Amino acid sequence: MLKALNDLFDRAFAPKGAEPADREHALRIATALLLIEVARADYEDDLEEGAAVVAEMKKFFALADEEAELLVAEARRQADHAVSLQTFTRRLVENLSEAERHRVVEMLWRVALADRRLDKHEDYVVRQVAELLYVTQRDLIRIRNRVYEPTL
Repeated sequence: MLKALNDLFDRAFAPKGAEPADREHALRIATALLLIEVARADYEDDLEEGAAVVAEMKKFFALADEEAELLVAEARRQADHAVSLQTFTRRLVENLSEAERHRVVEMLWRVALADRRLDKHEDYVVRQVAELLYVTQRDLIRIRNRVYEPTL
């Protein structure tokens, strides 16, 4: 499964000949997988966090309900076999602007806070991903505070 995912990314982000649809799908999977990892970080199967993953994917990528559900289901299957978050974050760093990477971090915080509490493991995963996305500590905290205030 991990090889298949790496092959998808290699095809999608090849210097020449990459289909825009493949690239977009790979970006969506990478983003969804990161959101799923945050939702799973507290070792609880939380319905609010699961719904937040789907809602954030719908909003960020302008997806229909069914499309978002299918994408998240695929990302969940791939998350079960993921060894390192670095594979996914590297692709996002290479293909997203700084503002888009900040938006991904905002999505991570929204998922982590969907159940109205921040578990230390969720906090750790968000911070780890933000560092891999080259989001500064200052921006990370600013984004968290913006998301945290209205949520709690």
